[in-house]
Amino acid sequence: MAVDELQAIIQRCQILEEADFKGEDFNLFQVAGQKCLEDGYAAQLLEVIQNEKNKVIIKNMGWNLISPLVRCIFMYKQEDDKREHCLRILDQLAQLCNPKELFLGLLEQIEQTSGEQVCQTVMLLLQPLQTVLLKLQKAYSVGLSLAMIMNQLTPLPVPYTKQQIQEDKLGLCQCCNAVVDFAKPFVNEVVKNMEKSSEYNDMELKEELIKFCMKSLKYPLLTAQLEQLEGIEEHPFRHFATEIIDILWNIRELIPLVFPHNGKSPSWDNQEFADIERKNSADSLACLSYLMFVQHFGVECFPMVFSPSYLLLCNMTHIEVLLKRTEESVLSKGLDLFESCLLRMEDNSLLHHYLEFRVFINVPQDLVKIMTLCPMEHMRKKSLNILQFFIDKFDTEGKYTLFRCLLKTSNHAGVEGYIIKNIKDQIHLALTECDNVWFTGHHLISLLDLVLSLPEGAETDLLQNSDRIMASLNLLRYLLIKDCESDNQTGVWTILGKIKQNFLKPLRVGLNMSKAHYEAEIKNKKENRKEAHSSNPVCSVTVSGEKMPAMTTGMQLQVLHSALFTFDLIESVLARVEELIEGKTKAVMDEN
Repeated sequence: MAVDELQAIIQRCQILEEADFKGEDFNLFQVAGQKCLEDGYAAQLLEVIQNEKNKVIIKNMGWNLISPLVRCIFMYKQEDDKREHCLRILDQLAQLCNPKELFLGLLEQIEQTSGEQVCQTVMLLLQPLQTVLLKLQKAYSVGLSLAMIMNQLTPLPVPYTKQQIQEDKLGLCQCCNAVVDFAKPFVNEVVKNMEKSSEYNDMELKEELIKFCMKSLKYPLLTAQLEQLEGIEEHPFRHFATEIIDILWNIRELIPLVFPHNGKSPSWDNQEFADIERKNSADSLACLSYLMFVQHFGVECFPMVFSPSYLLLCNMTHIEVLLKRTEESVLSKGLDLFESCLLRMEDNSLLHHYLEFRVFINVPQDLVKIMTLCPMEHMRKKSLNILQFFIDKFDTEGKYTLFRCLLKTSNHAGVEGYIIKNIKDQIHLALTECDNVWFTGHHLISLLDLVLSLPEGAETDLLQNSDRIMASLNLLRYLLIKDCESDNQTGVWTILGKIKQNFLKPLRVGLNMSKAHYEAEIKNKKENRKEAHSSNPVCSVTVSGEKMPAMTTGMQLQVLHSALFTFDLIESVLARVEELIEGKTKAVMDEN
């Protein structure tokens, strides 16, 4: 019945001129063709399409069959003959239909797909879409197709673990590599035209390919797992990354993107558009740098003429972009890129002038945030190691400037304690190995003013600041032992009165008050313990708005004793410092 209806419409249209086709004819053809497909008459429909007499009808009306055709292809099983007939119909439509109409029909079908069928639909339609685009020969159409495909793929989750990559549940890995193959004829066209003329002026197609590569770098490559995985012979995302790098190299855009010159980015009248463009390209370029400098994709194309410090300078903006993200897959790329750049450099080789670039201050501050706020322990540890690498690379003036900056901006006692320990190491080098004006004399005195102080005097929270206070006391003890008053290379003896007034005395007062308070609390808890002997909760704690398990009296006592132990540690070092000062002062008085 469905075939008879189709034949009747075909016979009616065969006697009409192409210009006489009406909207009604298009609708009747679509309905009849759809019914043939749904009723299982795909073979008969294929015969109609292949009939030379129907060439004009199919050219004008065939594109209307794309939507029902795709539905039927997914409905039939892989080995079903009817599915094979549908695939042959799709191929015939790509050859026979009006390219412009079919192009819009194919794009509409890709746009309307969603969820689990996105990758299947894209892979099914790539070949006919490529055929149509090669007929159209329009750069805009190629760009629209690539943009539409990438926009449909972007919402899909990127497989990350080895198992997810092997399963490729939604087909994203396979689809991404199919899209690259789809783009290759257009890449070859650009390359061929560039070879013909050194002054290749038709930039439109080239720019569309650059946009595709930039989108691919942002998704899926920015969040993809790109390390070589054991048991996966050809890692799909590594293969995809290689192909993207090859495209950029072949169209002569790889090096200009890695080392951009002025005027490279497009100009926008609308500032909002400019900001969006800058942000999008920032993510993509950061990923490109990671691929080249960490994974070594395209390294054979890379000119070996740049100094390690220049490479670090070029990559610091990319590192900053990656370190500001919170996803583990992106954050780890930022840390790896930073580490890779630093490992190329010798210690003490990075000039202090680089700290005049704002990014050289921003990046260590981002590292501090990761060290103190990141929930993943391995990331926190790696950030700490990289911060130390970064410190080690600077010359002495650079280290001095960086220490001052981090002490003022970190707002974290643990980090401040770590920096103070680094300052102590630099002072030791200055006193024992080399003459260093930055960690002796008046420069050091200025730094010690920052180190040997309490943020809020005697009322400073000593528990909260215990790491910083212990590091400061250890540094002061070292200076008093190592630097004789007669030499006074560090200048510590010059400002000893100031240190006593601003640091030691308030610390002693604060310690006495804190110990008295905690000892009284312990006494109260012990006296009230009989009432709470059943270990019923007596104290609740809220963290980030979430109520934690309530603390028993025993737990509270444990916390209070731990605090007293910290105060005892601080007091023992403080007593040793006071003893050293008193001993030195007495010795001077005896000499006089």
